[in-house]
Amino acid sequence: MKTPKVEHKPPAPRQKRVPERTCIACRAARGKRELVRLVCSTGVIEIDPQGRQPGRGVYLCPYRKCWEMSLKSNRIEYGLRTKLSTENRQSLLEYGRSLPEKEE
Repeated sequence: MKTPKVEHKPPAPRQKRVPERTCIACRAARGKRELVRLVCSTGVIEIDPQGRQPGRGVYLCPYRKCWEMSLKSNRIEYGLRTKLSTENRQSLLEYGRSLPEKEE
């Protein structure tokens, strides 16, 4: 008695996992690359375009509404566990004003 031949299919290629982060203003979970990272290193808060600088970081949507909301309610300060200097707050406000309105 012959045993039937069994065809083995190659395993399906794995889908690459996209890391998700949450915007501190609107609480929307998005892909890490869709959000803007702010990082606090040596007491200075700055935008981290590559997302790789060392230090405590928070994420924001790239929309004006989220930036204004996070600065008004001090969510950036809470998330980074530090106080924003006047210069830092002003530079973040200016950057936020250059962003588009939130898409609906």
